[in-house]
Amino acid sequence: MIPVLTLDGPSGVGKGTVASIIAQTLDWHLLDSGAIYRAFAIAVRNRNIKINDIDGLLRLAGELDLRFELAPNQQSLKVYLDNVEVSTELRTEKTAELASKLAMIGRLRKSLLIKQQKFKRPPGLVADGRDMGTVVFPDAPFKVFLTAGVEERAKRRLKQLQETGIAGNISHTLAEVQKRDERDASRQHSPLRPAKDALVIDTTNLSINEVIIKVMALVKA
Repeated sequence: MIPVLTLDGPSGVGKGTVASIIAQTLDWHLLDSGAIYRAFAIAVRNRNIKINDIDGLLRLAGELDLRFELAPNQQSLKVYLDNVEVSTELRTEKTAELASKLAMIGRLRKSLLIKQQKFKRPPGLVADGRDMGTVVFPDAPFKVFLTAGVEERAKRRLKQLQETGIAGNISHTLAEVQKRDERDASRQHSPLRPAKDALVIDTTNLSINEVIIKVMALVKA
């Protein structure tokens, strides 16, 4: 049995940072499923594939050349698409918007599901996303769902954008976060929701370290 820890939740709850630190602490592999969808969105845009061209999208999914790298003592992934680093472009609102729309396509989700499951390798996997515990790894022994108030998540998202040199304002970022929340929660395929057996943690007033302590306690127990 290969242990899997799933970390699900909406944007701005700290999933990426928590997942990276825990993966390094446990020396487990790391899957950022959101990065897969965002990198796929970049590939779709680069190849000028229309969002209603399902056959074209599925062909692209089958040949997607994607690589993750997590250097020691780093809290974020470097993502390479066709051997070109796209880590900064991955975090733009434009990319997030297209990725969220693509994630609503059921046949595409099934295709990318196989790629995600292949990340499960010894000695273990930390999987960060929105349906890791409900769809991708439903038998995972450790499941966590992170949440936070929408205003706080918008502030964190804006800070993340600004740290990568992307301009923005709080009202626009808040509107984008709310729009994506609605889209993720209402989509027909794999809607955003906690797994029934997940530990739900509200991170609104918690530091990253406090969240990590709670998650690690679950794994150690």
